[in-house]
Amino acid sequence: MDGTNHSVVSEFVFLGLSNSWEKKLVLFVFFSMFYVASLMGNSLLMLTVNSDPHLHSPMYFLLANLSFIDLGVSSVASPKMIYDLFRKRKVISFSGCIAQIFFIHVIGGAEMVLLIAMAFDRYVAICKPLHYLTIMSPQICISFLLSAWTIGLIHSVVQLAFVVNLPFCGPNVLDSFYCDLPRFIKLDCTDIYWLEFMVMANSGFISVGSFFILIISYIVIIVTVQKHSSAGLSKALSSLLAHITVVVLFFGPFIFFYAWPSSSTHVDKFLAIFDAVLTPFLNPILYTLRNQEMKVAMWRACRQLVSYRKISEIVSRLFYF
Repeated sequence: MDGTNHSVVSEFVFLGLSNSWEKKLVLFVFFSMFYVASLMGNSLLMLTVNSDPHLHSPMYFLLANLSFIDLGVSSVASPKMIYDLFRKRKVISFSGCIAQIFFIHVIGGAEMVLLIAMAFDRYVAICKPLHYLTIMSPQICISFLLSAWTIGLIHSVVQLAFVVNLPFCGPNVLDSFYCDLPRFIKLDCTDIYWLEFMVMANSGFISVGSFFILIISYIVIIVTVQKHSSAGLSKALSSLLAHITVVVLFFGPFIFFYAWPSSSTHVDKFLAIFDAVLTPFLNPILYTLRNQEMKVAMWRACRQLVSYRKISEIVSRLFYF
């Protein structure tokens, strides 16, 4: 280890999810299936938005970037979790653990800001439809995107600045399947309780604060629409339903981890699996399930991919022979 942090721990050992071979097999099939489906679903959504001129609008621009973030969410912990399932000793290096924490918080911070931007987009679309394209200009959309990644990066760097030089002298066992900051801090030798509180409060404050901003934005939208038309309220709720569901799925585990201390390892692991595996898979489904325009565009993109593949096969056969 680097001498600057006086650490004798060069790696961490995960306890994993189960010791039963049968359960490991089920988990392997389950995780592999949902991980591949998540990669395909989010990639298809991004491809559809980029290739279809009808979807070149602020809402779909933000949605495509959410899918890009979901690709990162599913790829930070899932591949190693799947790889480690049948390994007797599940090990990650110190630098690998730090890298995992870094990317988790960069992506998590960026997604929080992007979800707020998407809520603002829905507010403008529902409450100020005549000024939508003026307010949600390409410059504003790019600014939202740059702000999301900048805030995510700052948040992650600030978190790691407190913990990267902590001395770790053992034990080095994490009762998890990935490196999460709360359990990582508890392994240091100093027992600095204020540091643990500060790191937890930082993530907890950001997640709870962002969640309440989103809740307030939904209330403002609903109240504004209800004042003008009761019929419009049903349409607004239908438009917001997918976004509200994604917000709850995303913020639920975060708030539980950082703002609601719990000693239940089983609950922590379940929520971590849900956040790392299921949420990235569900997001593209939730956004396309009730969106007829997106479903038609995705079907069109799939047909184009199939046609392109057939043409490629014919050309390759001609060259082969």
